[in-house]
Amino acid sequence: MLLIHCPYCGETLPELEFVYAGEAHIARPDPATATDEDWRDFLFIRNNIRGAHFERWRHVHGCGRFFNAVRDTVSDRFLTTYRVGDPRPDLATLKERAE
Repeated sequence: MLLIHCPYCGETLPELEFVYAGEAHIARPDPATATDEDWRDFLFIRNNIRGAHFERWRHVHGCGRFFNAVRDTVSDRFLTTYRVGDPRPDLATLKERAE
């Protein structure tokens, strides 16, 4: 079972408390100028990387807020979680702490 830390509640809880909400840091296209290809890319094209992946999660059975997380897709471990609007954490620092 995965344990996820909510940066708003300050608690680390089982993954059943949360729901995955997609890749983090995806910019929504401007509806006035976006092409069909822009919308296709926004809605369907995602990175599928091996290693540290930036994700968005929601604490549905708690505070209800969205937050970002960095999860290693190989080990399935969360490296960190942080509030929406906070800058991306430095991956080199996170990897050093995890080792």
